[in-house]
Amino acid sequence: MSSKNWIPVRGAQGLHSKQAHADLPEGTYEREMSKEGFFGPAAFLYHRKPPTGWTSFEGPLRPRAFDLKGLNQVASSPWDAPVVLHNAACEMRFWKLSAAMPDLARNADGDQLLFVHAGDGDLFCDFGRLAYEAGDYLYLPRGTMWRLSPAAPTAVLMIQATNGHFTLPDKGLLGPHALFDPALLATPEMDDAFRTHQGETGTFPVRIKKRDQVSTATYPWNPLDAVGWHGERAPAKSNVRDFRPLNSHRYHLPPSVHTTFLADRFVVCTFAPRPFETDPGAIKIPFFHNNDDYDEVLFYHAGDFFSRDGIDAGMLTFHPSGFTHGPHPKALKNMLTQPKPATDEYAVMIDTRDPLDVGDGAAAVENAAYVDSWKGA
Repeated sequence: MSSKNWIPVRGAQGLHSKQAHADLPEGTYEREMSKEGFFGPAAFLYHRKPPTGWTSFEGPLRPRAFDLKGLNQVASSPWDAPVVLHNAACEMRFWKLSAAMPDLARNADGDQLLFVHAGDGDLFCDFGRLAYEAGDYLYLPRGTMWRLSPAAPTAVLMIQATNGHFTLPDKGLLGPHALFDPALLATPEMDDAFRTHQGETGTFPVRIKKRDQVSTATYPWNPLDAVGWHGERAPAKSNVRDFRPLNSHRYHLPPSVHTTFLADRFVVCTFAPRPFETDPGAIKIPFFHNNDDYDEVLFYHAGDFFSRDGIDAGMLTFHPSGFTHGPHPKALKNMLTQPKPATDEYAVMIDTRDPLDVGDGAAAVENAAYVDSWKGA
C-alpha cells in the first residue's frame, strides 16, 4: 500500500487565512503541519503566541547546533575526517586539509558531494582535473579515484549517498533550465596540469572506503593514468553563485523549492540571495512548521543569516523531525517590516527521510544553549 494514501480530511474552523503564508489574521502566528517535506498535504494553525516560545525544552527532540569551525583536526584523508551526522542512507563529515593528499581516495559506499566551504585548489581524478574554489559543489560518482591538491587551506562539508546516487530534481512546469542550467555543470579536463600530475613517479596508495572500513591498494605508478573517457557518469562541479532561486513577491515559498540534488532518502538544497516578498500581507521569513517526516540540517556557508540569531558561517544546525521550529525572535519582530530588500546568505540544507545520529565530531563542538535561542519573542 502506498504511504501517500492519506485520509482526505478537509475543513476549516475559527480565524484563519484563505491563503497559506499570507494575510494572517491580526495578532496570530501561522504554523504548518506538513507531510513529505512540504510536498504532501498540510494543515495550517493560527496561534496567539509564537509556537516556539517555550520556557524550557528537554529530551532528545531538542534542536542542536554545532560550530564546525571548531573542528581543527587537519586530516590528509577524507576517511579520517570527523563524522558530523549519519544514518543508513547519508553520512556527513567536515574535513580540513592544507596540503595535497598523500594518497588517493575512492568511495565504494556511494556517490559523494564535496561542498567547498573555504579554500581553493585542484581536484585530480580518473577523468582529469577540476579547479575548485569556495562555494563549489564537487560531485564524485561512486568508485571514482581522486585527490585534492589545495592552493589554500580548504574546508569541506562531505555528503555521502550511502549505497545510492545523486540526481538532479525534476523541475516540472519550470522547465529543465530553472534554478541552474545543467549546462553549467563543469566536467574534468585532461589538460596540461593533469598530464603533469600523471607524470609523478613513486608508489601510490589508494584508500578505498567500503562499509565504513578502509582498504589500501598500492600501485607502483600513478593510477590516474587514463588518456580519455566518454559516457554518462563523470565528476562535475557547480557553484552556489550559479544558483538562481525561485521567488514569489506575494508568497513565501517553502525550502523544498530550492532542491538542488536528490538522493535515495534525502535531498540537498541551496539557499542563495533572493528578494524579499513585497506583498504587504505575505510572510517574509521562514514560517513556523513541524516537518514530521524529515530531519532538517542547515550548514551556513556565507552571508547574513537573517532568520537566525547567533549563527555564523561554518556553523550547522540540526532539527529532528517532529520538532516545531521557525524564525528567531529578532527576525519575527521584523516579519512585515523587513528593512532590507533581499536576503544575503548562502547555505546548504540536507533533509533526510530517516532519523540522523550525531557523530563524535559534531558532539565535540555543540552549542548546548541553541535550544534557548527562540526565547523572548
